[in-house]
Amino acid sequence: MKRILVLNGVNLNMLGVREKELYGNADYESLVKYIETKAKELEISVCVEQSNFEGVLVEYIQKALSVYAGIIINAGAYTHTSIAILDALKAVNIPTVEVHLTDINSREDFRKISYISLYAEKTICGKGFEGYAEALKYFANKLSENDENE
Repeated sequence: MKRILVLNGVNLNMLGVREKELYGNADYESLVKYIETKAKELEISVCVEQSNFEGVLVEYIQKALSVYAGIIINAGAYTHTSIAILDALKAVNIPTVEVHLTDINSREDFRKISYISLYAEKTICGKGFEGYAEALKYFANKLSENDENE
Protein backbone atom coordinates (compact mmCIF):
# COMPACT_ATOMS: atom_id res chain seq x y z
CA MET A 1 0.00 0.00 0.00
CA LYS A 2 1.22 3.50 -0.82
CA ARG A 3 2.25 5.53 2.24
CA ILE A 4 1.87 9.31 2.46
CA LEU A 5 2.90 11.57 5.33
CA VAL A 6 0.48 14.43 5.97
CA LEU A 7 2.03 17.24 7.99
CA ASN A 8 0.05 20.07 9.51
CA GLY A 9 1.86 22.96 11.07
CA VAL A 10 1.40 25.79 13.44
CA ASN A 11 -2.13 26.65 14.65
CA LEU A 12 -3.91 24.01 12.57
CA ASN A 13 -4.82 22.35 15.85
CA MET A 14 -6.97 25.46 16.46
CA LEU A 15 -9.36 24.80 13.58
CA GLY A 16 -12.93 25.41 14.65
CA VAL A 17 -11.74 28.03 17.14
CA ARG A 18 -9.62 30.51 15.20
CA GLU A 19 -10.87 32.86 12.51
CA LYS A 20 -14.02 30.92 11.71
CA GLU A 21 -14.82 33.35 8.90
CA LEU A 22 -11.71 32.03 7.12
CA TYR A 23 -11.41 28.46 8.35
CA GLY A 24 -14.98 27.48 9.20
CA ASN A 25 -16.39 25.64 12.19
CA ALA A 26 -14.91 22.18 11.64
CA ASP A 27 -12.22 21.24 14.14
CA TYR A 28 -8.83 19.61 13.62
CA GLU A 29 -10.13 16.15 14.54
CA SER A 30 -12.67 16.50 11.71
CA LEU A 31 -9.86 17.33 9.30
CA VAL A 32 -7.88 14.26 10.34
CA LYS A 33 -10.95 12.00 9.94
CA TYR A 34 -11.61 13.54 6.52
CA ILE A 35 -8.03 12.88 5.38
CA GLU A 36 -8.09 9.30 6.67
CA THR A 37 -11.44 8.60 4.97
CA LYS A 38 -10.30 10.00 1.62
CA ALA A 39 -7.02 8.10 1.84
CA LYS A 40 -8.82 4.84 2.54
CA GLU A 41 -11.07 5.40 -0.50
CA LEU A 42 -7.92 5.79 -2.62
CA GLU A 43 -6.19 2.80 -0.98
CA ILE A 44 -3.45 5.02 0.41
CA SER A 45 -2.01 4.65 3.89
CA VAL A 46 -1.57 7.98 5.65
CA CYS A 47 0.15 9.14 8.77
CA VAL A 48 -1.22 12.53 9.87
CA GLU A 49 0.92 14.62 12.20
CA GLN A 50 0.58 18.16 13.57
CA SER A 51 3.01 20.35 15.44
CA ASN A 52 3.29 23.98 16.40
CA PHE A 53 7.09 23.65 16.48
CA GLU A 54 9.23 24.15 13.40
CA GLY A 55 11.95 21.74 14.55
CA VAL A 56 9.43 18.97 15.15
CA LEU A 57 8.09 19.40 11.60
CA VAL A 58 11.66 19.21 10.29
CA GLU A 59 12.19 15.97 12.25
CA TYR A 60 8.99 14.45 10.82
CA ILE A 61 10.27 15.28 7.34
CA GLN A 62 13.71 13.82 8.02
CA LYS A 63 12.23 10.61 9.46
CA ALA A 64 10.08 10.25 6.31
CA LEU A 65 13.15 9.32 4.26
CA SER A 66 12.76 5.81 2.81
CA VAL A 67 9.42 5.42 4.63
CA TYR A 68 6.91 7.51 2.65
CA ALA A 69 6.27 7.85 -1.07
CA GLY A 70 5.03 11.41 -0.68
CA ILE A 71 4.45 14.29 1.70
CA ILE A 72 1.42 16.55 1.90
CA ILE A 73 2.24 19.61 3.96
CA ASN A 74 0.27 22.55 5.28
CA ALA A 75 2.91 24.28 7.36
CA GLY A 76 0.60 27.12 8.37
CA ALA A 77 2.51 30.35 8.99
CA TYR A 78 5.84 28.50 8.66
CA THR A 79 5.05 28.39 4.93
CA HIS A 80 6.05 32.04 4.75
CA THR A 81 9.05 31.97 7.10
CA SER A 82 10.74 28.59 7.27
CA ILE A 83 13.80 28.00 5.19
CA ALA A 84 14.48 25.08 7.57
CA ILE A 85 11.35 23.24 6.41
CA LEU A 86 12.25 23.95 2.77
CA ASP A 87 15.77 22.61 3.33
CA ALA A 88 14.43 19.48 5.05
CA LEU A 89 12.12 18.77 2.11
CA LYS A 90 14.98 19.25 -0.33
CA ALA A 91 17.24 17.01 1.77
CA VAL A 92 14.89 14.01 1.77
CA ASN A 93 13.85 14.60 -1.86
CA ILE A 94 10.38 13.08 -1.39
CA PRO A 95 7.64 14.27 -3.76
CA THR A 96 5.65 16.95 -1.93
CA VAL A 97 2.31 18.69 -2.34
CA GLU A 98 1.69 21.92 -0.47
CA VAL A 99 -1.88 22.50 0.76
CA HIS A 100 -3.56 25.55 2.29
CA LEU A 101 -7.15 25.70 3.49
CA THR A 102 -7.47 29.33 2.43
CA ASP A 103 -6.26 31.09 -0.70
CA ILE A 104 -2.99 32.51 0.60
CA ASN A 105 -2.59 34.51 -2.62
CA SER A 106 -5.65 36.62 -1.87
CA ARG A 107 -4.74 37.38 1.73
CA GLU A 108 -2.07 39.63 3.26
CA ASP A 109 0.98 40.32 1.12
CA PHE A 110 3.34 38.38 3.41
CA ARG A 111 1.24 35.23 2.87
CA LYS A 112 1.92 35.34 -0.88
CA ILE A 113 5.48 34.21 -0.21
CA SER A 114 5.82 30.45 0.16
CA TYR A 115 9.21 28.89 0.71
CA ILE A 116 7.64 25.43 0.47
CA SER A 117 6.37 26.13 -3.06
CA LEU A 118 10.00 26.45 -4.14
CA TYR A 119 10.21 22.66 -3.68
CA ALA A 120 6.64 21.33 -3.90
CA GLU A 121 5.48 19.68 -7.12
CA LYS A 122 2.03 21.14 -6.65
CA THR A 123 0.36 23.78 -4.49
CA ILE A 124 -3.35 23.64 -3.68
CA CYS A 125 -4.91 26.73 -2.10
CA GLY A 126 -8.34 27.85 -1.03
CA LYS A 127 -10.23 24.58 -1.29
CA GLY A 128 -10.65 23.88 2.42
CA PHE A 129 -10.56 20.21 3.39
CA GLU A 130 -11.06 19.28 -0.28
CA GLY A 131 -7.50 20.46 -0.95
CA TYR A 132 -6.20 17.49 1.01
CA ALA A 133 -8.40 15.13 -1.05
CA GLU A 134 -7.01 16.69 -4.23
CA ALA A 135 -3.46 16.18 -2.95
CA LEU A 136 -4.20 12.54 -2.12
CA LYS A 137 -5.70 12.00 -5.61
CA TYR A 138 -2.59 13.57 -7.13
CA PHE A 139 -0.41 11.05 -5.29
CA ALA A 140 -2.73 8.13 -6.08
CA ASN A 141 -2.41 8.93 -9.79
CA LYS A 142 1.32 9.64 -9.63
CA LEU A 143 2.10 6.45 -7.72
CA SER A 144 -0.08 4.36 -10.03
CA GLU A 145 1.82 5.75 -13.02
CA ASN A 146 5.11 4.89 -11.32
CA ASP A 147 3.89 1.32 -10.69
CA GLU A 148 2.96 0.95 -14.36
CA ASN A 149 6.38 2.17 -15.50
CA GLU A 150 8.30 -0.31 -13.33
